[in-house]
Amino acid sequence: MRGFLLIILLCLPTWAAEIAENHDESPYVTKKDLRYRDDSENLNPYQLERCVLDLYLPKTKGFSTIIWFHGGGLTGGNKSFPSALKNQGHAIVSANYRLSPKATVNDSIDDAAAAVAWVLKNIETFGGNRKRIFVSGHSAGGYLASMIGLDQSRLDQYGADANDLAGLIPYSGHAITHFTARKEQGIAQERPVIDHLAPLFYVRKTAPPILLITGDREKELLGRYEENAYLLRMLKVVGHQDVSLLELGGYGHNMTEPAHPLLLDFIARINNDQR
Repeated sequence: MRGFLLIILLCLPTWAAEIAENHDESPYVTKKDLRYRDDSENLNPYQLERCVLDLYLPKTKGFSTIIWFHGGGLTGGNKSFPSALKNQGHAIVSANYRLSPKATVNDSIDDAAAAVAWVLKNIETFGGNRKRIFVSGHSAGGYLASMIGLDQSRLDQYGADANDLAGLIPYSGHAITHFTARKEQGIAQERPVIDHLAPLFYVRKTAPPILLITGDREKELLGRYEENAYLLRMLKVVGHQDVSLLELGGYGHNMTEPAHPLLLDFIARINNDQR
């Protein structure tokens, strides 16, 4: 028995080496908690905690990148890589941002813009294609994706251009002013508002290609499908040439799983059109 145990112990380093070698052969690498804001901004402790992102990177060159913003009503949630978007040949960037009530909705949008600008400036150093950066997210994350892509001033302040983005794919995002922003102003959740914190306020012909995805209009949160339908209509009115809306019948607000393949199909189409 002792001889058997001795053989096992002698083999352990070999097993460990094989496991490490197999791990190194993975076609992807992950980098965690990279700061996307510059130290010169004199970051406060909450910014140091929240203004970080994770990278999921293919070990190839020229890949597309999906920037993913988590949901949570701008009051909760944390960065993560949606499993259905992994192992698809694309990089994924998952960014945290400041949350209410410790920060304002404007702060959340500003953080999202800083994260997107960081990716635009740095993705090529990791092997990515700067012209193939897509911004997406669910619920509050979808709202942030729309705000960053439609309100050009958000990226302008970080020396980046929203028109350099390859596409926007918000999942069940507000098109009107976010309900947390309305709460900050003492406005009831049931009262729709379109102001400077609404994606609808910034409809423009030159915005990147857009795929809007929502759950079933009868199962979604308050008017979420109808908000996106109005955003679709107004983008078409101003002459936007590549915008569509998909309603996932039978699914409520938490409709991410059936939406992920639609996002991947959209990216494949845009990339093919660029060739």
